[in-house]
Amino acid sequence: MPNVIAPDGSIRQDQWVVVPRPDDGESLDLPTNQPALIPVDLWVAGYEHYAGRKDIGVWFDSDQEPEQLAAHVNELPVIAVNFPKFSDGRGYSTARLLRERYGYRNELRAVGDVLLDQLQFMKRCGFDAYVLRADKDITKVGQCLNFFSLAYQAATDTDVPMFRRRLAS
Repeated sequence: MPNVIAPDGSIRQDQWVVVPRPDDGESLDLPTNQPALIPVDLWVAGYEHYAGRKDIGVWFDSDQEPEQLAAHVNELPVIAVNFPKFSDGRGYSTARLLRERYGYRNELRAVGDVLLDQLQFMKRCGFDAYVLRADKDITKVGQCLNFFSLAYQAATDTDVPMFRRRLAS
């Protein structure tokens, strides 16, 4: 099992299994006795079956839009956003929309091609848990999550830009 960087910055063993999208004609293969993250569109399609389950979360691929969860977003204990390549920035927008427009309050994690130098920016967009790419050194996470002490722009972690904070003090 991979490690996950928890919302408090600690490193723990990941209990959630990312269930891949089944091939055409096949059914979703959920693990037994383990929480699972399933493709968001399959969760929406099977809402009656999955609603209320605390052992089922969803994952978004980079081309999927978060509005499909608008009415049910806070029913999910974990939402993961897949970064298929580190250079694909659509996941940042997905995170901001989930936090700011749809008010998601539970764990929002970044999965896929997640690198250390992206963590600070992911945090500012609303992610609070991260599964690093397997070849990255997870022990450096504390330094990477808090590399910058102050940010000029408003974001999900600070809704007031620096110039307004300076005027208020």
